[in-house]
Amino acid sequence: MSSTLLPERLKQNLLLRAFGFFKVPMLFWLRPSIVRLDENTCVMKIPLNRRSKNHLNCMYFGALAAGADIASGFLAFKIIHDSKEKISFLFKDFKADFKKRAEADTYFICNDGAAVRAMIDEARLTKMRVNRSVKVIATVPSKMGDEPVAEFELTMSVKLKT
Repeated sequence: MSSTLLPERLKQNLLLRAFGFFKVPMLFWLRPSIVRLDENTCVMKIPLNRRSKNHLNCMYFGALAAGADIASGFLAFKIIHDSKEKISFLFKDFKADFKKRAEADTYFICNDGAAVRAMIDEARLTKMRVNRSVKVIATVPSKMGDEPVAEFELTMSVKLKT
């Protein structure tokens, strides 16, 4: 089947699964899925199941951290891919504020596409590494609507590949 015939979200989720399988097996294990991915926003869902929950039947903090990582990271992957630049990125630090228990499927929302694009532009112009914070909010819509169960701040570092 031609990739042009596949719906965009299906292609994105297949890419995410392949990335997890070949590069970050923990992501493959957790089975995240992309709910929305565009130039400004990434919404990622991690199901609450045997793979992601702790002894209190809520999402294990390691799974929550992985959700924040992949929501902001996959948004950066998309923006870098769309820019056609040869950019590498990584995370330098990670801050988390756990507010409530995530007792169902959890959605991770990163709306910092503009900040990521600005980092890429600055890295291209200066040829230097650029560091900026990106934010991710975790929600459990089926239990708490849009109320955050956790908030994350990750420092993303981008650099032009030489």
